[in-house]
Amino acid sequence: MVKRVAVALGLAGSAAAADGRLFLPLAPERENLEAFRWSAQPVLVFAPDESDARYTVQIDALKSAERGLAERDIVVLTDTDPDAKGRLRAGLAVEGFDVLLVGKDGGVKLRQSTPLSVDELFSAIDAMPMRRREMAD
Repeated sequence: MVKRVAVALGLAGSAAAADGRLFLPLAPERENLEAFRWSAQPVLVFAPDESDARYTVQIDALKSAERGLAERDIVVLTDTDPDAKGRLRAGLAVEGFDVLLVGKDGGVKLRQSTPLSVDELFSAIDAMPMRRREMAD
């Protein structure tokens, strides 16, 4: 059984994913996040399984902030199956629970092993030069 969760939350006008969804499974064969470069800011949520309490807290927090995610071009990519040996999971040396914010330039901007508050996520993004320019326009 595959333990990936994809929550299809369509929001019109979201640049996060081509089909408008903000929450997507992280395919094990994905080697990089190049498809999102300059158009979206991926938030990667890794967990040992979908019943992990930290994972549940993180996803619930992110779901509660859909509008803010869409405004900031955020796409949430989840991986709850370490046994699938995902390439990004391996490349980022993820063990257990990790949340990473990746900028539109493709660089890791924030990483922590506890759930990330939406306020902290949005503050980190809103302080980025590209986001400040977007807000000024």
